[in-house]
Amino acid sequence: MSSAPTDTHKTFLADLARLVGPSHLLTDPAKTQRYRKGFRSGQGEALAVVFPGTLLELWRVLNACVDADKIILMQAANTGLTEGSTPNGNDYDREIVIISTLRLDKLHLLDKGEQVLAWPGTTLYSLEKALKPLGREPHSVIGSSCIGASVIGGICNNSGGSLVQRGPAYTEMSLFAQIDADGKLKLVNHLGIDLGSTPEQILSRLDDERISDSDVLHDGRHAHDHDYVTRVRDVDADTPARYNADPDRLFESSGCAGKLAVFAVRLDTFPAEKRQQVFYIGTNQPQVLTEIRRHILAEFQHLPVAGNICTAIFTISPRSMAKTPS
Repeated sequence: MSSAPTDTHKTFLADLARLVGPSHLLTDPAKTQRYRKGFRSGQGEALAVVFPGTLLELWRVLNACVDADKIILMQAANTGLTEGSTPNGNDYDREIVIISTLRLDKLHLLDKGEQVLAWPGTTLYSLEKALKPLGREPHSVIGSSCIGASVIGGICNNSGGSLVQRGPAYTEMSLFAQIDADGKLKLVNHLGIDLGSTPEQILSRLDDERISDSDVLHDGRHAHDHDYVTRVRDVDADTPARYNADPDRLFESSGCAGKLAVFAVRLDTFPAEKRQQVFYIGTNQPQVLTEIRRHILAEFQHLPVAGNICTAIFTISPRSMAKTPS
């Protein structure tokens, strides 16, 4: 897709510039490179990178891309962890438009911080910072927080499952756009918040953060993976407690992996641990670690916050075992 823009492309790009302003549209390959190449992996060509500044602008940009039959890649921090936010090669059948959500970084605390409403560009770092004075934490506390990992990126990929008590990122409450059977873009409000009936009403109220307590419904839908602890304690189950594309963890925005354009998610937050103790366990018998893991999960009244094994240690273990005297 590296040929010079056609008249049709020029008209389309002019429409995007009108919607977001010329300074928030990039088409020069030298300027778009950092958005076309993942922080860790993945790269390819794109017709444009667009930076909407409001949710309503995002809606209008999406409509323009759908009407022009462009491939849409939603991108936040572009960590490259899943290779899903950049092109992967240059053999697509249509032009690609990358929509960067970095300007859409608001967050709104609900129920005195027990829940949060996150925008497309809200980062885990900013959420951690907002929750810390309240003695609470977000669902995911992960290493990629330091490179700007987004809250919604985690939801879309069911990420962040290293915390034993919380499981993969999951919610049943979100606001998203999808293409219907007639090829038209449709906005679906399943946030459990009364924001109006039309896309313009819904998105304008969110943009202005016009949300009152009376607008927020509590109807039994879950804002985290509520039964993960039960699953992870079942150490004799035939299936793993967690695996990619688990159909029971796929719900609208949760695990959508870019198939939907997500405008906002509503998530639970969690009390921060006031006292923590780190235990470092070493053994030259892998079976010992298995027995410890099974005992902790099945017998402990309170599960640990996290349990980790370094991949480098995992890799060198067989070589170390080969050299260990019997």
